Amino acid sequence: MSGKASIPSEEPPLNPPPGPAQLFAAFAKAGLLGFGGAQVWVRRALVEERRWMSERDYAEVLGLGQVLPGPNVGNAAVMIGRRFAGLLGAFAATGGLYVGPLIILMSLVLLWQEFADNPLVSAFMHGTACAAAGMVIGNGLRMSTRLRPPPELIAIGLLSMVAAAWFRVPLPLIVLVLGPISIAAVVWRGRRSP
Repeated sequence: MSGKASIPSEEPPLNPPPGPAQLFAAFAKAGLLGFGGAQVWVRRALVEERRWMSERDYAEVLGLGQVLPGPNVGNAAVMIGRRFAGLLGAFAATGGLYVGPLIILMSLVLLWQEFADNPLVSAFMHGTACAAAGMVIGNGLRMSTRLRPPPELIAIGLLSMVAAAWFRVPLPLIVLVLGPISIAAVVWRGRRSP
């Protein structure tokens, strides 16, 4: 034994990488729970419950998924599945994410024609949308407190939020302008660090 006291790490060690079946099960659960957006549930499964990814790794994959065309969490499922279990893992994660909701959606479409004009159905849909928005905002806040981004990246994030939410600037333009600025900020910070 050495005389030095060990310093506890902030995050517990990661678990071994999952196989295709584990990826399918995790993403299927997230897809079925993800009313209004599965991103919250995917993060919870991969980062908190199963410990297959760190908060930073997940944030990086999700960030890349957000700037690519297509659904954010779907893009992330492809990248995460590929990272852990190759092409089969990409298909397993993506299939798991979409198969349950697709079955439910097709069933609801058949029912929607019958009950779309019902005020209770309209109120339910509005309430569900509000709850989903709250979950996304809460998840974003949780991720930001754990990642502890530097002030310049917080400023860039807030600027992109203001540009999108208040000024309705299209996402590709935000990425084209603020993407290089955020990359430069990270490189600049890295050069300043010892």
